Amino acid sequence: MNDIVYTRVLVASQNRSDLVAAWETIRNEFGVHDVPSTISGVTVLGYPNQLVEIEAVAALEKRFDVDDLK
Repeated sequence: MNDIVYTRVLVASQNRSDLVAAWETIRNEFGVHDVPSTISGVTVLGYPNQLVEIEAVAALEKRFDVDDLK
């Protein structure tokens, strides 16, 4: 989770309290690793009965072997 640098959260609800509940749950999972995020309420998501969708972008350090430089 420490590699995540951004999240986008979609919540299928018109109620602000549902967005807050989803956000608090996600934020608790990240703990002290506070990443920039966008949360939006939408009318429908892609699967029947789907309530939340989370997109996470991670940034990883490129690692290679010395042999790759040859």
